[in-house]
Amino acid sequence: MALNDYDALLVLSFGGPEGEDEVIPFLENVTRGRGIPRERLAQVGEHYFHFGGVSPINAQNRELIRNIEDELSARGLDLPVYFGNRNWHPFAEDAAKQLLADGHKNVFVFATSAWGGYSACRQYDEDIQRIREVTPEITYTKLWQFYGHPTFVGLVAEGLRSSIEKAPRETKVLFTAHSVPSAADAAAGGEGDAHLYSRQVVEAARLVAEQAGVEDYEVVWQSRSGNPATPWLEPDVVDRAADLQQAGMEHLICVPIGFITDHMEVVWDLDTELRQACGEMGVTLDRTPTVGLDTRFAGLVVDIAEAVAANVKPETLSNVTVQGCTVNGAPCREGCCAPVKRPQRA
Repeated sequence: MALNDYDALLVLSFGGPEGEDEVIPFLENVTRGRGIPRERLAQVGEHYFHFGGVSPINAQNRELIRNIEDELSARGLDLPVYFGNRNWHPFAEDAAKQLLADGHKNVFVFATSAWGGYSACRQYDEDIQRIREVTPEITYTKLWQFYGHPTFVGLVAEGLRSSIEKAPRETKVLFTAHSVPSAADAAAGGEGDAHLYSRQVVEAARLVAEQAGVEDYEVVWQSRSGNPATPWLEPDVVDRAADLQQAGMEHLICVPIGFITDHMEVVWDLDTELRQACGEMGVTLDRTPTVGLDTRFAGLVVDIAEAVAANVKPETLSNVTVQGCTVNGAPCREGCCAPVKRPQRA
């Protein structure tokens, strides 16, 4: 197939509230089926209320879409771009209905996650399957994961080099990504390819560090939630910062490699909680920029779409599994990134 055989692109994301009255309904959508009481959700939502109930993610995705539209136009490509979320407006189902109303039949889907694993990949496949049931007339093709794409790696490395150059003293580099339950990570990738999510994060960190000329770095995790008795990927970024301070480290560089834009896990967990903890410990902190709103990232999206249309594997620097496109929400292979039931917490 050629790119002109596709007639639209859907940017599929997580979603976030855009006002205080939307926070609890949004969190109810996120946690549906887990039996979490409303009063607990109010506690969980405190970091949203800190910012007036507005998550930055929707505005950032709209900017990303404008960048993709500009990139498509610069290449002379006529491919309208739509926006849909899993957990809040604009919902993916509504975007699918609009795609159908506008006459589209063969649609790319770009999920705003670079990774494998259930929440980072398989859940987006489930989203696509759900919208396919709403619009069975449309064929949806989900684009490849991009954590090892040269553009992604190069952009993150560029930000890290800048931070290294201005570091005031000896420093430690911490690459951070969203933690997940250890059992879920063990299931990621399925039989013969376990721990796919964490291995991809470690591989991306290695690739970026290599390009940036950094040897002294670690991979840490952040934003864990749920039952504290459930094992999650560790160490936590704040805990590791405290360990390093005890060992005499005075400056840290945090690279939020797990996130493509400055959404809530970045502006709260890193720019608020981590920065406050570092300040109390007397440690200076430099957080490198996320790269999803760089116009070159939009070029990455279009490059992957063109590769998929040409039926060739997009570029990657990685030797770890890079999962390919899926059509109509079918998983990459049987048992890949199956969900792991988490214990409920009151």
